Amino acid sequence: MTTAVELPKGKRPEDARLGIGANLAYGMQHVLTMYGGIIAVPLIVGNAAGLDSAGISLLIASCLFMSGLATVLQTLGIPFFGSQLPLVQGVSFANVATVLAILSGGSDITTIFGSVIVAAAIGVLLAPFFAKIIRFFPPVVTGTVIATIGLSLLPVAGGWAMGGEGSESWGDPSNLALAAGTLVLVLLLSKVGIATISRLSILIAIVVGTVVAALLGLTDFSDVGQSGAVAIPTPFAFGAPSFELAAIISMLIVVIVTFTESTADMIALGEIVDTKVDSKRIAAGLRADMAASAVSPVFNSFTQSAFAQNVGLVAITGIKSRFVVATGGGILVVMGLLPVIGDVVAAVPLPVLGGAGVVLFGSVAAAGIRTLAAVKYEGNMNLIIVAVAISFGVLPEVVEGLYDQFPSWVQVILGSGISAATLMAVTLNLLFNHLRAGTPDQPSVFAAGTGRVITKKQFQRLAEGDHVEDGKLVRADGAPVPIVTKEQAIAVTEAVESGEIASDDDVQRVIERTEDPKH
Repeated sequence: MTTAVELPKGKRPEDARLGIGANLAYGMQHVLTMYGGIIAVPLIVGNAAGLDSAGISLLIASCLFMSGLATVLQTLGIPFFGSQLPLVQGVSFANVATVLAILSGGSDITTIFGSVIVAAAIGVLLAPFFAKIIRFFPPVVTGTVIATIGLSLLPVAGGWAMGGEGSESWGDPSNLALAAGTLVLVLLLSKVGIATISRLSILIAIVVGTVVAALLGLTDFSDVGQSGAVAIPTPFAFGAPSFELAAIISMLIVVIVTFTESTADMIALGEIVDTKVDSKRIAAGLRADMAASAVSPVFNSFTQSAFAQNVGLVAITGIKSRFVVATGGGILVVMGLLPVIGDVVAAVPLPVLGGAGVVLFGSVAAAGIRTLAAVKYEGNMNLIIVAVAISFGVLPEVVEGLYDQFPSWVQVILGSGISAATLMAVTLNLLFNHLRAGTPDQPSVFAAGTGRVITKKQFQRLAEGDHVEDGKLVRADGAPVPIVTKEQAIAVTEAVESGEIASDDDVQRVIERTEDPKH
């Protein structure tokens, strides 16, 4: 599907420089992939806070602007800040449940901004300590988390394909047809033997899908230009931030969740890009997350975190350069300053994004499955770890309102499939693979026969009634079958073929003779 980019010897894959044209094209592809996710949070929060259309538009522009700055910081980095990975930053969905809970308690949006500032500042200090848990993220954990990221995002793609929840055309066959057409086009373009077209398959399919939708009357560009030519974000446009202890504590939980999600995304990118991601790099990435989050409320935005859907884009296109993503961050900044550009992108129909999202999010799940394929499952509880963690991650995505009767902090942590799966995988890995006291040698009926095979020759040597008893292989007559080395087995076989062996004593004599260093 893709052609590897040649790198100078000793350079990391993410340090590849592709040129201005490629950076702009691939960077815009990243923007289109995550645009729907960025605008969703300000839309939800703005409506819940009772803002008018102008206020909501301001929130959207602010979120685009800050997401762009956060992405540039994360990808290019400065000392102690930024993972220097092709990691797109955006407004975290983990905000939503907590923000709605704070607003329902009678507070306004300035309280949200105040709680984000304080919680993110604390997060900057906590980042290095959280990064130390990297040793508790072996492949059984990372593979589970990566697979869950993809699976938990698929409902998002499905919602887009249906036309966007709450829309009048929800579930209309024309929406699904448009999504399916976009998906088919991505697959066809990926099959083309031209590497550039294959890599840009997502972007081309989105553009073509949008044009087709416009011709069919399924979208229009009449609102383009209505927001004005230029709009510089105004600091504290909604008023000075206010600070409430309960809101700050709730937002701290959001910070921990974003830590979990961003760590999982950085580890996933490390696997996909084939680059080293250690605790030092994760700490720098988390600091960038929190520094951007602390500044975001100044410009009327919210907590920032890594966007998992763009991890899928890196996997599917093979474009690993962080400078491509940094260019995408620059485009987001411009979109925040030039609303007309945002108006154009906003005209892209959600079903088109849904069709592309199936490929993107599915590729993330596939990357996790590939990691899990290398995990050893014999004689341990790894299979149970994977099974339970993925289940915890998928359940809140498929069972609506699963934790609605629980406190808001439980909803924030377990209501996110990614954070629920991560916490469960890490906890179970600690329980079964680090705290091994009490774990039997054959700990699980599910793992007991996993991966076991026997050669045809070995099977032919077994007789009816042979069985295992007290850890020994026993013949039907009750006599034990000796366990020998490969050399001893060859010696016994040769003795049988030569007629030297007529009894069990003869077998033992051959084994003892083979053990004698003189032979």
